[in-house]
Amino acid sequence: MNTIVATVVISLASLLALVSLIGAFRGRAMGMVLLVGFGLLELAVLVLLGFAIVAVAGGEGAHVSKGTLFGYLVGQALIPPAGVLLALAERSRWGTATLVVAGFAVAVMTGRLLQIWQGQ
Repeated sequence: MNTIVATVVISLASLLALVSLIGAFRGRAMGMVLLVGFGLLELAVLVLLGFAIVAVAGGEGAHVSKGTLFGYLVGQALIPPAGVLLALAERSRWGTATLVVAGFAVAVMTGRLLQIWQGQ
């Protein structure tokens, strides 16, 4: 697994969670900045998924539980689109608040993925 891409995912997800939190406190609905940001986050998560598939196919991570690893990766890839869909459906501060949870969840899941990959 590529730790540089994982670090980018954690950083971007944390930044988006913070921006979403500020927007929720200000009573704003999701705007274009958050929509584009979560699109970039989804792209980064899919790149991380691709690196993990290549690494496992190449024989790396023999000690890793494949079911747990890919369960986290697929679950993580579903969170940004689900958060954006919920934020689009609820055009109030609570829609933006769902993006806070989505960003935080992706950051935490990526950190856990790194632990799983390292065998902890």
